[in-house]
Amino acid sequence: MKIGLYFGTYNPIHVGHLIIANHMAEFADLDQVWMVVTPHNPLKKKATLLDDHQRLQMVFLATEDYLKIKPSDIEFKLPQPNYTVNTLVHLQEKYPTHDFSLIMGEDNLKTLHKWKNYEVILDHYEIYVYPRISEEAENIELKSHPKVHIIDAPIVEISSTFIRNSIKEGKNIQPLLPPKVWEYIDHNNFYKK
Repeated sequence: MKIGLYFGTYNPIHVGHLIIANHMAEFADLDQVWMVVTPHNPLKKKATLLDDHQRLQMVFLATEDYLKIKPSDIEFKLPQPNYTVNTLVHLQEKYPTHDFSLIMGEDNLKTLHKWKNYEVILDHYEIYVYPRISEEAENIELKSHPKVHIIDAPIVEISSTFIRNSIKEGKNIQPLLPPKVWEYIDHNNFYKK
């Protein structure tokens, strides 16, 4: 089974994340997309980052109606701080029959050379890249790498930061969130302070 790993804090997950995950599941040669919730780094200030399990619950609520999209808490169980290369090795050991690849935005591809052991990732894993509006996007050297696949996915410019700030300001941002996620956030009064 070919699995695309889509990492994020998902604080909160929004329709933009779902549009990209679904596009990758339906139009790239992937069998499933796992939305990997990145745990809170204990060395960083928490600020508005919700608890790991609250964010995982939102991803579960957002994806439960999508057969090809699954929430994943795999990084919750790994030592922190964690690196993507370590997660990939752990997943390959845990699921030896699965073929894992990464899903990332063009902005992340631009900085991939700064990742720990990025050459190992490029040697062993396919990378599916979705477009982002970025001035330097055209100058990415890795775009022509044989393991990098640029996917003509919709460009979605919605950010979790915008959603959090809008909730804090009392704005109605319901259309930007899956209905069950909106209900969960509203019920728990998340992001209002």
